[in-house]
Amino acid sequence: MTAPSHLFDTGLARRRLARARRTGFADFLVARMAADLDDRLGAVLRTFTTCLDLATPTTTAARVLAARYPDAAVLRLTPLAEAAEPGVAQAVADLEALPAAPGHFDCAVSLLALQGVNDLPGTLVQLRRALQPDGLFLGCLFGGASLNELRASFAQAESEVEGGISPRVAPFAEVREAGALLQRAGFALPVADTETVTVRYADPFALMRDLRAMGLTNTLVERRRTPLRRATLIRMAEIYASRFADADGRLRATFEVLWLTGWAPHASQQVPLKPGSAKARLADALGTIELNPNERIPR
Repeated sequence: MTAPSHLFDTGLARRRLARARRTGFADFLVARMAADLDDRLGAVLRTFTTCLDLATPTTTAARVLAARYPDAAVLRLTPLAEAAEPGVAQAVADLEALPAAPGHFDCAVSLLALQGVNDLPGTLVQLRRALQPDGLFLGCLFGGASLNELRASFAQAESEVEGGISPRVAPFAEVREAGALLQRAGFALPVADTETVTVRYADPFALMRDLRAMGLTNTLVERRRTPLRRATLIRMAEIYASRFADADGRLRATFEVLWLTGWAPHASQQVPLKPGSAKARLADALGTIELNPNERIPR
């Protein structure tokens, strides 16, 4: 059998997001990332004039951009129609087919959306092309340690009850891969860092309700189509409680967040020197003696 051409069912993902918005979106993670976004933008000593929010699940990132840069033109691209924020233009668009002219924006952000695209390198390339030279991309997505407790509990429960496992939690990018993805997409000065958010629950079912309310339930193309067995679900809850409970009995759920920062290339940006081109010795700067590697260190 050949591998499927897509990892995620994007149509199903849009329907799950629409359901979450209708029934009351659980926005605590997005709100926290929006506050972090505001802090990170505050450390950038520039004022941006044309800003893009790419598919953040709520309008919080667009509000941050509009508040921090009140004279800027802010566009929010979203997979679903929604009420527009004051001072923010809005359009429905596909994350992997950006309707943006090359060099149109000088700042682009995206919060907790890019982990659901089928071609992350290609989407990053499109973002870089949509930026003006020396334009900034700043975004975050879920990383590889996210929901490791739920993944491990489901795997053990299915193995015990059903004699095998099925993909129930999507694979996420690792931090060591993130910087390479930015470089591959053509970004200059790429930086990737990680933040771990631990949320505690009374039971795994409360976690699963929150995931549903964030539109984050399983959208893998190769997801299992048959209903989850009650015995498997009960066993998963038992394993989760036995392996991942704190002293007070509440259960941990890990969300690893990868932050990506990159700049569209520009001639004014710093570049590393070529090997061997240094004009001063490190030993002189440190006031130490440089030893020949073939010499013995005196005792």
